[in-house]
Amino acid sequence: MTLDFSILLRFQDALVLGLWMTIKLTLICVVLGCSLGFLIGLARTSRSALLRAASSIYVEFFRGTPVLVQLFWIFFCLPLILGVELSNLTSGVIALTLYMGAISSETFRASLKSIGPEQLDACVALGLPRRVQVTSVILPQAVLRAVPTLLSNCVSLFKESALVSAVGMADLMFVGQNISNNTARPVEVLTVVALIYFAIAFPLTRAVTLIERRVLAKLAI
Repeated sequence: MTLDFSILLRFQDALVLGLWMTIKLTLICVVLGCSLGFLIGLARTSRSALLRAASSIYVEFFRGTPVLVQLFWIFFCLPLILGVELSNLTSGVIALTLYMGAISSETFRASLKSIGPEQLDACVALGLPRRVQVTSVILPQAVLRAVPTLLSNCVSLFKESALVSAVGMADLMFVGQNISNNTARPVEVLTVVALIYFAIAFPLTRAVTLIERRVLAKLAI
């Protein structure tokens, strides 16, 4: 078999557009998922048994079922239940945000538990409202301590985003599959697609190590 990677030059614009869609989807779901994860993390450490139970069910369900099944259920079943139509983009955003929210909530829960109770006691002694306690004292420390694991979660989400191609969303994987089918060159096309994913994910994983060893160590967090 003769490999010919030059055929991909004809499809470089399509690959760039697919990559941009993948990055855009990942960024949207990272922002929404981390925000949701922080709220769920607060609920998991709440004094309310009802909040703890509800948040635990959510986390265990979305961590315990395949992302692809969640995506298919949201894309095919949720519109039937709600009586509305969901585009593949909306379905992908909902599925990946819920997944990111579940895995990042555990990260935030661990970082929240690492904040000493004396700091909360000090907030109460100063008479700070709960909103100020959360936004000015708890949130900054929780985010800093959670950064390395959150970055790892972001890398996982970036790779999991390839699943949205299964519902017809024109991300990098979907574009690659189409080019592969049209050119009958799956080896060259899928190899390049894999290398593109690796070229983005690898520097991020190295950044996690760098932050853990240098930045957080200097901050003594």
